[in-house]
Amino acid sequence: MEFRARDHVPALTGLLSAISLALVFGAVLGALPAGTLPRAPAGVVNAIPQINAAVSLVAIGTIATAWRAIRRGNVERHRALMLTSLVLFVAFLALYLYKVALEGPAPFPGPETIYQFVYLPILGIHITLAIVCVPLLYYVLLLALTRPIEELPRTNHRRVGRVAASLWLVSFALGVVVYAMLYVVY
Repeated sequence: MEFRARDHVPALTGLLSAISLALVFGAVLGALPAGTLPRAPAGVVNAIPQINAAVSLVAIGTIATAWRAIRRGNVERHRALMLTSLVLFVAFLALYLYKVALEGPAPFPGPETIYQFVYLPILGIHITLAIVCVPLLYYVLLLALTRPIEELPRTNHRRVGRVAASLWLVSFALGVVVYAMLYVVY
């Protein structure tokens, strides 16, 4: 029996999402001992938050520009920008998880009241949206990669893509706010 990815997009979405989220939670919860990872120079590890803030800002720009491109009917530009956004997301996540696996999550350096009533809610929403985005992004990506462009309007790509892009933008923006609270404001 021949396996065709286009016939199994929901199942592949679930499988890839489960694997991805297991890797993320494994790194964040310390399932991967820091000693098993090669250690980059301290300057590189210390620069990861700034690099990730820049990556997030560029990703916000590429997602917004991709959205504008598809609204204008420029499918090729939309596709290129969304794939660029995905690469930026993967780069962000790899760098973030590397730093967290080595050093653990960054402690909040500000006042306790700001931590409880501002920082934690923003962080919680950011993390929740990032988790929700994973299966949505896989789904629209798999639809786009397994079908000809002219067939996509007859799928859920547009409907789910709108939700995914909106949540992705908010998640990236809140990630920049989290960065600012950890490394700039306090």
